[in-house]
Amino acid sequence: MAYENKKLEEFNEYIRFRKVAVIGLGVSNIPLLDYLYEKKARVTVFDNKTIDDIPKEILDKITTYGFEFSFGANSLENLKGFNVIFRSPSCLPTKPELKAESERGAIVTTEIEMLMKMCPCKIVGVTGSDGKTTTTSLIYEIIKKKGYNCYLGGNIGIPLFTKVDEMTKNDIVILELSSFQLMNMKISPDISVITNITPNHLD
Repeated sequence: MAYENKKLEEFNEYIRFRKVAVIGLGVSNIPLLDYLYEKKARVTVFDNKTIDDIPKEILDKITTYGFEFSFGANSLENLKGFNVIFRSPSCLPTKPELKAESERGAIVTTEIEMLMKMCPCKIVGVTGSDGKTTTTSLIYEIIKKKGYNCYLGGNIGIPLFTKVDEMTKNDIVILELSSFQLMNMKISPDISVITNITPNHLD
């Protein structure tokens, strides 16, 4: 019998026909476009690049799906009236447009935070200034060698939110988490690993 993820089912039902913003067309958000189209969300895509700088295959996807879009340096001026906003890690939650939408009642989140909220299994999160990728990869290989079905993601691997419906409570997810991904996060991994803290990336 297939595992039923009630949280994911409720979220999928919630976003159906609701206004969803996807900010940033980086690696973590591209698979979201397919997912949100399948779930019949009303999507608008935002990116600070101009339309000429957006890869053709991504533009074709946006057009084929019938999504609205707002590109360019002032794209977030059109960020108004959304139910759910997926921001890329580089789009900081301190931006006034995001704060205004959050205060209005929008859910402002990220692909990685929604993964952690909907994930039915144990999560190991690794962060720190240096050594995150190596440590995350080693933990993944060790646990996999032990016979567990594992998923590797976060700052490395593939975006995992669109894989949540495949996961069961007996699996294990191992995530590399950057400081940008952790900003404003309201949920924690089951097991947290901090490699070190040094004055890197002071932005």
